[in-house]
Amino acid sequence: MAVGSLLLLCVVTSWPWDAQTKPIAFVCNKPVREALNIVSWMESELLECEGLATLPQAVQLPCTALHAASWENKSLQQKRGDLVASLRILNEGVESVTTLSQSPCATSVLRRLLQNIGNYLLILTHLHLSGAEESPVLSCVPRSTRSMTAVLQTYSRLLSGKLERFMDNLKDRCPTPQ
Repeated sequence: MAVGSLLLLCVVTSWPWDAQTKPIAFVCNKPVREALNIVSWMESELLECEGLATLPQAVQLPCTALHAASWENKSLQQKRGDLVASLRILNEGVESVTTLSQSPCATSVLRRLLQNIGNYLLILTHLHLSGAEESPVLSCVPRSTRSMTAVLQTYSRLLSGKLERFMDNLKDRCPTPQ
């Protein structure tokens, strides 16, 4: 079972982005979104890797708190901007610790996390939304941590919270099944 899950994970995370793939397919397919979320796999890898529990330097964490009323008052472009800014700040922090001297296992896991964050950024930035394009803006001041567990928990909350709420806002764009 674990081998099959790992194989699916490898296929999804290394899935090539081509001209025929549309971000709306990601929006409309919750099982694909769930398969792309590798946090639980990374948490298990965290137990196996030496030198990964405490990062060599602090990583900025995006805000994951979601005030439902203010979230619903934002435009789709603002919601996407919040998500993109949050993913970018996390990406920059993980990238900076990946380049520091660490065990091969830790470096591999951090690179997988970077690739996963990059996949979400690619999908969100290529999602066609009507209206004026807005610059990505964080919804609060980020905090920092050296705990890989805190990084993964924050990433998980970002994906299961803001990202899923955003996907719910876009579900009316999904083609109706024939």
